[in-house]
Amino acid sequence: MACTNWALMPTLMAPGEKQMELDLWMLDQLEQNEAIGAYLRLYQWESTCISIGRHQAIPNKTNALAVVRRPTGGGCVLHGADLCYTVAVAKPPRGNRLSYQCLNQWLSRALQQLGAPLSQGYQKQINIEGHCFARATAADLVDQSGNKRIGSAQLWRKGNLLQQGSIQLQIQSHLWHELFNEAPPPPLTTATGTVFISSAALETVLIDSARDWLFSSQPLLLPWPEAALTSGKAATLSAMGASDNPKG
Repeated sequence: MACTNWALMPTLMAPGEKQMELDLWMLDQLEQNEAIGAYLRLYQWESTCISIGRHQAIPNKTNALAVVRRPTGGGCVLHGADLCYTVAVAKPPRGNRLSYQCLNQWLSRALQQLGAPLSQGYQKQINIEGHCFARATAADLVDQSGNKRIGSAQLWRKGNLLQQGSIQLQIQSHLWHELFNEAPPPPLTTATGTVFISSAALETVLIDSARDWLFSSQPLLLPWPEAALTSGKAATLSAMGASDNPKG
C-alpha cells in the first residue's frame, strides 16, 4: 500500500462518538484532498465504552456504559484498556481479503518487534451478533495460544477503504465477565510472558512499521482541523453514507 503522501494524525483522547466522527473525517478527506493517499491514527478512549458494528443491534447488557456505533462492521467491542488504530486508504487493491492481508502484515510486523508474534485467524466469517473477540477470522490476529488480540473491520466507500481495529492490552476482567459471560484473554505480553506491552511502546512500533513498510515514506504530521474537533455530527448510520463491499 505504498503511497507518496500519507498523514499521521495526532493521538487524541475523546468520547466514543467523537472518535468515530474523526475516523469518518479521514475517509471524507480522501475524496476531498487527492494529494494525500492515506491517513493513520492511533487512539484510546476517554472513558470505558462499548462500540457496536454498523449493522449490529445494541446488546441487551451494557452495564450502563456508553454505546457508540462504528461505521465499520463486526461485533461488540469493550474499549478502555485497548489501543485502537484507524487507517483510511485511497483506492487500495480491491477485495476484503487482500486489504486485510496487507494491513495484518503491518500489524503483525509491529507486534513481532515487541516479542509478541501474531498469526491470522482461521474461523469462518459470519454475521456477528455477539462480541468481536469471540471469533477470529482472516480479518483478525491471534497469539500463539490462540487468543484473539486484534479485531479489525472495514467500510468501503467509492473505492476508498476505512479500516478500524482494537488491540486489547490489559483487559478489564470484571467488565468482560459481566458483559460477555466468559473469561477474558490474558494481558498482552511478550513471548516470554513476563513483560506487559504498554500502549506507548505499541504506538511507537506501529508508526515505525507504517513508515518503513506499509507506506514506505515519511508521514506528514498534520494537526486536527478545528472544524473536525468541534463538529457535532454524530457517527450514526444516517451520517455514514452509502458503502460498497468488495469481495475476495
